[in-house]
Amino acid sequence: MNLRISTLVTAITAALLVSSTAPAEQGRGTKSAEALAKALAGRTPGAPVSCISERSRMQVVDDWTILFRDRGVVYVQKPYGGCHGLSNNMSLIRNGFGTTRLCKGDINRIVELRTGFGTGACTYSEFVPYHKAG
Repeated sequence: MNLRISTLVTAITAALLVSSTAPAEQGRGTKSAEALAKALAGRTPGAPVSCISERSRMQVVDDWTILFRDRGVVYVQKPYGGCHGLSNNMSLIRNGFGTTRLCKGDINRIVELRTGFGTGACTYSEFVPYHKAG
């Protein structure tokens, strides 16, 4: 009996571990990969930076990847744990006030603007700049 329970607990634990890592791959399809490749074509990555200007133009690739463009540089942002719902026309609402920078660690709410309903929040990681090669 104890062997069966132990085996069952092990199987459930393994299933939970697999499901907890699986969301990182969800929402990443061919369209996302193509959009990212197109945006970064002819560019080389630089050293990650902690902050960028809030005036950067944002482009959502998917729930796991956001691009910011500023003065010819494309910054790739991969928020910790993703921003669930962002690729489904949800909006990213910044919680920071009184600052002109987007920074690693900033927490943002994900909201459907018509209803005001939120799906959660996401936190920025470092921003990786991609510069034109040459």
